[in-house]
Amino acid sequence: MTETVEKKQSSIWIKLWPIYLIVGVMIAAWQLQLFQYLSLDTLREQQEVLQTFVSENLVLAVAIFIAVYAAATLFMIPGALWITIAGGFLFGLVGGSLATITGATLGASLLFFAAKTSIGSALRDRAGPFMTKMEAGFNENPFSYMFALRLLPVVPFPVANIAPALLGAKYREYLIATAVGIIPGVVAYTWVGSGLGATFAAGEDPNLAVIAKNMLPALAALGAYFLVA
Repeated sequence: MTETVEKKQSSIWIKLWPIYLIVGVMIAAWQLQLFQYLSLDTLREQQEVLQTFVSENLVLAVAIFIAVYAAATLFMIPGALWITIAGGFLFGLVGGSLATITGATLGASLLFFAAKTSIGSALRDRAGPFMTKMEAGFNENPFSYMFALRLLPVVPFPVANIAPALLGAKYREYLIATAVGIIPGVVAYTWVGSGLGATFAAGEDPNLAVIAKNMLPALAALGAYFLVA
């Protein structure tokens, strides 16, 4: 009996290998100090180099941006806000928004499919009461619940990416809720990025705190509406 329990526990730890990979990538990123490049200072200092590269290699630049955003989402690397702003700075409001939505949705989809594998059952067992509380609301209206998760500022993006898979969401609904639900936030910060050139020229920095303060109540209200709809 003891041997069976030990084998089961060992099997669970083996199934969690994607978690080890994600944690390993995050530790490597910290060790390499990659996060220090995610800042307004980097965009200000490298704006000429970046804009020249984009103008000469637009398709490649967009592909690289989407891949970077997808990887940051998949490995849950902090700094998505700065990448979103960079998208607006490099590709404008429309182009930056579309590239960000594509990259974020791609990365979220990869997390969704990872959570749908054997890792999902292991994570669900570890989540315990937390998942039970979410399940009640999810079962009432899965699509509205997933959409609300995208809009509510209090829900971390990684949680909104993984939880639906653990609760049995259908990928089609997850895909639509993700791609559409992130639009308000993406457009808001991409818009900030699209105006950075003029802001830098004036020797100023955008006031992100004010932008967030004005945006969060509206997102919270939308999220609450879809929770009760």
